[in-house]
Amino acid sequence: MVADKGYSSTKIRTYLRRRGIKAAIPERIDQINGRIRRGESLCRLDRTAYRRRNVVERCFNKLKHHKALATRYDKRARHYKAMVTLACLQLWLP
Repeated sequence: MVADKGYSSTKIRTYLRRRGIKAAIPERIDQINGRIRRGESLCRLDRTAYRRRNVVERCFNKLKHHKALATRYDKRARHYKAMVTLACLQLWLP
């Protein structure tokens, strides 16, 4: 799982670790300082996986430019899925 610093908490990291999910979440500065004070080792961050997160974030940003997707006007899931498909096609086709 790749997430930003907002998801960097002991509770979330423990939850992921228990389920065998590898996390690429950077630590907040207060967590880093606390680990240093306690003499613990710092969490390792898979930087290549974290950099790829930006591609997904930019894709969601482009999709949110469609007002119907951003506000979810459609009541049925299949209509919303069709709208997402159309928006993706619009992004990929020249």
